[in-house]
Formats: sequence, structure tokens, C-alpha cells
Amino acid sequence: MNRISKILTIVIALVAIHNLSAQTVAPFADGEKLEYAVCYRAKMVPKTPVGRATLKCKELSFNNTPHYRITANGRTLPFFRWFYDLNDTYTAHIEAASMRPTKLQVELRENKYSFDAGYDYDWANNQVNTSWKKGTWKQAKTKTMALGEQHYDPVALFYNLRMIDPATYQKDVPVDLHMVLEDTIRVITYSYMGEDEVRLKGIGRVPAHKFTCSIATSNDETFKDGTHFFLWLSTDENRIPLWIESPIRVGSVVAYLTKYDNLREELKTTPK
Repeated sequence: MNRISKILTIVIALVAIHNLSAQTVAPFADGEKLEYAVCYRAKMVPKTPVGRATLKCKELSFNNTPHYRITANGRTLPFFRWFYDLNDTYTAHIEAASMRPTKLQVELRENKYSFDAGYDYDWANNQVNTSWKKGTWKQAKTKTMALGEQHYDPVALFYNLRMIDPATYQKDVPVDLHMVLEDTIRVITYSYMGEDEVRLKGIGRVPAHKFTCSIATSNDETFKDGTHFFLWLSTDENRIPLWIESPIRVGSVVAYLTKYDNLREELKTTPK
């Protein structure tokens, strides 16, 4: 997985950064849409967008239960597709009342590489059934894994993140969470760094909470360059991820909010 693909995946798979105790009213609404530009930044190299990540939220009934359906897509911009044509899509169903994931479908298309995966959660038996298939494989691989109370896939973690009361953040206290992948459950460590401010082109200056995060590596996982990254989350009631920065060997890869629609609350910015 190259750097563009990795950071697009991180944007889509924004990790949760605190204990997942949900509030009564979700900070996101039916029809909400968030769009991020993805850039490579280094000394003497301009911050030029090379990709875009989009997340859409829809309220619906799934398995006769109120759910949020999250559609997340990462795509390289047209000018760069001759070099690396990436089109990754995640479709998640999350139960509205508990914020537990019930199903996730993954479709990755990167140049000639293709990858498809499915996650089916069985919370009655505390297990998840996963399947995945690469390229020309004739048959998908499958695995059933035991689930802990807060073992969620990346998309479910992202939306649970926004349910957290900022009053519960504890500065400089490392915390481990668990992210469900195809055949393993990966450990994520995060720490709250304090309040900050992010300047977003076309949006303005936005007060933010800053976090440092890292994803554990393993022999068969490709998150080896830039496993450590920083995340800025808006301090208002929407609690939107505003900026993500992942250091790499030369420079960094950055993703930042460029557009938003149908927020539950107006995004708060700092007066000029």
C-alpha cells in the first residue's frame, strides 16, 4: 500500500480516541457529508491535493432496526490517476441506539489491484465473521474472531469517536483501543494533547482538540511508514475531524476538511 492509499485509508478509517460511551443525541444528522483533501507535503514541495475522501451519513432501517449507513470513498484526483488510480469504498451499517456496527463492506480498487472484504457482526455471541478476497483469487478466505465490548471496525470507530463527551478527555494519558480488520484485531494507542486551532482554506480558523495516535504493525500488515499520526477534532457539538497529519520518511501526508453539508449544528469558527 503506497502513501496516498495509506492516508486515504486513515481518513476513512479515523480511529476512535476515547472510551466509547455514547451520548443520547448523535452529533451527526441524516444527510451529513464531509469532504477532505489529501496532500503530500515536504520541504520545497507545495501542499498540492492529490486525492479526496468523502463520508456520507444516512438514517435508515436495516434488519428492521434504525441504523446509520455510512458510505466512505477515497479517490485520487483525475490528474493523478494516470500515475495511481485509487478508488476505495467502505459501506458500513451501525445500529443507531447502541452505535455498534452490524455490517461492513469494503471494495478497494488501486490500479490493477482489487480487494473485497465483508464483516458481519454477531453481538449475541460476541463474534465477527469476516471474509476477504484479493484480485484473481477464486475463493475468499474467511475467519471468525471473538469480540470485546469495544472491538469495532474503522468506520464504526470513526462515528463512535464523535459521540464522546470532551469533558472525559484526559491529557497525556495513553489509551489502547482495538480495531477489527479482516483476519486480526489491531491495537490502537492514542493520547489527548490539549486544545489547539486549525486554519482551513475556505472555512476559516476552527478551535480543535489535538490527539496523537499510532497503529501497531505486524508482519503481514503494510502500515509501516507513517503508523504514527496526529488528529485535530472540532471542539463544537459536531466534533468533526478537521485535520490529519501522518509523518513519513520525507515530509508528511496531510488530509484536511474542505467541504461539509447538512451538519447537525453550525460549525463554529474563530472570528478574524
